[in-house]
Amino acid sequence: MSSSSSSRNLSQENPIPRPNLAKTRTSLRDVGNRRVPLGDITNQKTGSRNSSLSSTLVHCSNKIAQSKKAPKPALSRNWNLGILDCGLPPKSNANSNTIVPYEDTELPQIDDSLLSSSPGLSVDASPTQSDPSISTHDSFKSHIVEHMVESSTDDGNDDDEIVNIDSDLMDPQLCASFACDIYEHLRASEVKKRPALDYMERIQLNINASMRSILIDWLVEVAEEYRLSPETLYLAVNYVDRYLTGNAINKQNLQLLGVACMMIAAKYEEVCVPQVEDFCYITDNTYLRNELLEMESSVLNYLKFELTTPTAKCFLRRFLRAAQGRKEVPSLLSECLACYLTELSLLDYAMLRYAPSLVAASAVFLAQYILHPSRKPWNATLEHYTSYRAKHMEACVKNLLQLCNEKPSSDVVAIRKKYSQHKYKFAAKKLCPTSLPQELFLC
Repeated sequence: MSSSSSSRNLSQENPIPRPNLAKTRTSLRDVGNRRVPLGDITNQKTGSRNSSLSSTLVHCSNKIAQSKKAPKPALSRNWNLGILDCGLPPKSNANSNTIVPYEDTELPQIDDSLLSSSPGLSVDASPTQSDPSISTHDSFKSHIVEHMVESSTDDGNDDDEIVNIDSDLMDPQLCASFACDIYEHLRASEVKKRPALDYMERIQLNINASMRSILIDWLVEVAEEYRLSPETLYLAVNYVDRYLTGNAINKQNLQLLGVACMMIAAKYEEVCVPQVEDFCYITDNTYLRNELLEMESSVLNYLKFELTTPTAKCFLRRFLRAAQGRKEVPSLLSECLACYLTELSLLDYAMLRYAPSLVAASAVFLAQYILHPSRKPWNATLEHYTSYRAKHMEACVKNLLQLCNEKPSSDVVAIRKKYSQHKYKFAAKKLCPTSLPQELFLC
């Protein structure tokens, strides 16, 4: 009895330090490269907010001329639009997601008879690093894709045969029993939740399409830096356009609208959502916490909290599955190229005239033709599941090809840099044709 009481007294006098088991979250300011704020000083609310932003405003043409003499920061913007640059924090050079093969690991041997019995298959020997934003949301069967099997044979004999892509009833993620009903509902919903096609001319007097492109380009960089899913990016752009459809905004608050829509989309889509202070920080603290929350409330009230919106990314996943057909192993290059073309469409205000499902179908069409120009890019399976014939997509496909071929402005390079990486199979570096044969659109 005395020994137990003495031990209890000792434990009270000298308590053993216990680790804090509360969940801690690293601030986003500890992640990412240091970014130069998004433009000129016209977006600065107070002179004392940030002394680093008090530089003299330089005309856009002068900035471009100076950029040829001095090295340009990674995310510097020649805005002159009133939208402030994003200052993202420094990041260590180490990449925690780099896949390093273990030297002692023995890979299973492949029977030569399997390879010899499939003369039409070629193996892409380049190791591919998996990316969470792709593998999680694009239905990849493995998080680490070491080898992708590409079909090099012409499947022309299957062009008129419709492949059932909903035959896998065992995978609950595919929702095979309800997939057709789901996408019919999405096709009906995309019509109701599209922005006006001419809001820039009718409503917005202080901003233009170029400012919108630069804002979206910045949102692409933020989403990539903080590993937000592609769905979050597409939703944020949709919210921006729908809000601008009925609300005039000045150029000083355009970035505030963009970051508020990104925060709303992240709350809707992400598992781990950045904090409000983090979103303020990525604007270099140009906007206060209360200002961001007020803009968030304004957007939600205008949208009437109707946040479930079908985007081109929703349709792209299913259309790529239809393009895969009977192939058991998806083509990673084809998926990355289609995603690249679809993401390019976000930058162009004129692409709002096309429905998201049409943009997704056109991206698959163009990606198929770029990779296999000797084959028909459209078949009965794609026509059945997209509900589009080739002749219906001609204008949209040609606009996507124009976006792919045109020389990018120095202010909108984020998407091309993103898809020039190895993990995206260097999709942005693929050589695109200057024109398309007219016979592709006759059917």
